[in-house]
Amino acid sequence: MRNFKDSKRLVIKIGTSTLSCTSGVNIAYIRSLADQVSRLIKTGRQVLIVSSGAIGMGAKQLKIVGPVTDMTLRQTCAATGQPLLMHAYHEAFSAVGLTVSQVLLTAEVLDKRKTYLNLRNAIEGLLKVGTVPILNENDCVSTAEIGTAFGDNDKLSALVASKIDADLLIMLTDIDAMYDKNPHKYKDARPIRVVEEITDDIIKAAGTKGTIHSTGGMKTKLTAAKIAATAGCRMVLVNGTEADVVRRIIEGEEIGTLFLAKKQSLSNRARWILHSKAEGTIRIDGGAMAAICKHKSLLPSGVKTVEGAFAAGAVVMINDSAKAITSLGSDELKKVAGQHSEKIRQLLGPDRRDVVAIPEDIVFLDDPEKP
Repeated sequence: MRNFKDSKRLVIKIGTSTLSCTSGVNIAYIRSLADQVSRLIKTGRQVLIVSSGAIGMGAKQLKIVGPVTDMTLRQTCAATGQPLLMHAYHEAFSAVGLTVSQVLLTAEVLDKRKTYLNLRNAIEGLLKVGTVPILNENDCVSTAEIGTAFGDNDKLSALVASKIDADLLIMLTDIDAMYDKNPHKYKDARPIRVVEEITDDIIKAAGTKGTIHSTGGMKTKLTAAKIAATAGCRMVLVNGTEADVVRRIIEGEEIGTLFLAKKQSLSNRARWILHSKAEGTIRIDGGAMAAICKHKSLLPSGVKTVEGAFAAGAVVMINDSAKAITSLGSDELKKVAGQHSEKIRQLLGPDRRDVVAIPEDIVFLDDPEKP
């Protein structure tokens, strides 16, 4: 289970608390990380880093005390802290002969197929020339109100790992493992060393809060593990302050918690559909649901109602069970809902596809064959 010798592409996520110290950026920690990454790259591996810390670094630079909850102030802190963070990475990695590159993301970049493919190609290019990409949410422009925020870098790291086909996601945080209950409250709490599947019991054992400048918690880490699992990517959750922690993980030492990947991972396109934000919902009847569960196309005759406004090619929800790329926009779909497939071409033009969604563009949130 902990044999990582064949892992060639790794994503390392570093939490705010791991990077922080009283003076701001923990320079000694980043230097240690640079040394460990250097050794990985010398073995022929590729490494990407998803780094938190910009808001926390900015808050300390601006002498702001306590949690930063106001959206405008968070953006201000992020804009102030991001260059400080990247400067620290640049100096530490340059000292071991590595070049870092900065990639700032918003959720809409990953949600749009064209920009996602552009991003994927850009990251492949960065890795090809030997740089270490440092990724972070663009907190200066990402706001929950306009729907472009990931919510936390735990989820972002898993999305990155999924979308660039990483083998392993290492999550460096301020906790040493996933526990069966809150270790701060219960003395008999025991670490869970391997999680084969994220069950309801595992979710119940998760906490809810992160540190004052972060937005993550154990539940966000479980969400990340589920995203990575669909891509065939294992995840190790571990205390980032452990000495030489990355090397020890790669060598198979039983530290932290290992979350296993699904045995049959989804294709890259299916993962993109599954993890993209739905722009609307198509409500269908039982017959249509039974058909798509059998890997058949969604036909307009099974459509009952359409919710939201979206264009053809958008990712939408199918009831509450699946996501799909629709071949019709919301206004077009309302015209043909409940009618025979031939109405699509009669009403919308002869060049239009005569189905709402093909099987290859429909992805269930859970296995439809499960009881």
